[in-house]
Amino acid sequence: MTDSGEEKTNKQSGPAAPSWRKLAIELGPLLVFFAAYYMWDIFVATSVFMVATAVSMIASWILTRHIPPMLWVSGVVVAVMGGLTIYLQDETFLKLKPTIVYMIFATILGFGLMRGRSYLKLLLEAAFPPLEDRGWMIMTRNWALFFVAMAVLNEAVWRNFSTDFWVNFKVFGAIPITMVFAISQTPVIQKYMIEESEKN
Repeated sequence: MTDSGEEKTNKQSGPAAPSWRKLAIELGPLLVFFAAYYMWDIFVATSVFMVATAVSMIASWILTRHIPPMLWVSGVVVAVMGGLTIYLQDETFLKLKPTIVYMIFATILGFGLMRGRSYLKLLLEAAFPPLEDRGWMIMTRNWALFFVAMAVLNEAVWRNFSTDFWVNFKVFGAIPITMVFAISQTPVIQKYMIEESEKN
């Protein structure tokens, strides 16, 4: 019974990709954008970013037969805002992209909280140890607030500093901040983690 249940879960979420592949799929387009920006300019880098994002989505499907919802959202926003950036030759649209993505995630999580549901659990359950519902709700609230804070921070950076500074912030600021925040959630995970004995 347990084996069939696990198989069902795996089929629904898709095969798990090795950590390095998952990291490459998630961060690859941003690193490619960063390199292209310093080799050419913001508009060439935007084009490269759009292509790299599409490639990462295709790679995710080939490797896992699954494209994470977060990657879908990011991919659609990159296509729209990147296209406007290139067509209108206005980098403002690209700089707004992170704000829009963060606020979409925050809104989705916040909507779930208002309904008494953890949409974070639906998105990330396979990546975390089993948690009590209370733990998922706390994690959802924390991540929703984090995404709002990151949206505000992105707005503050691009509106008050140079494009060079903003590009560097995306790689050397936003990524480390996100990693530190994720690590800071460890106490919540440890407190509400369901032990194997409890599951059985």
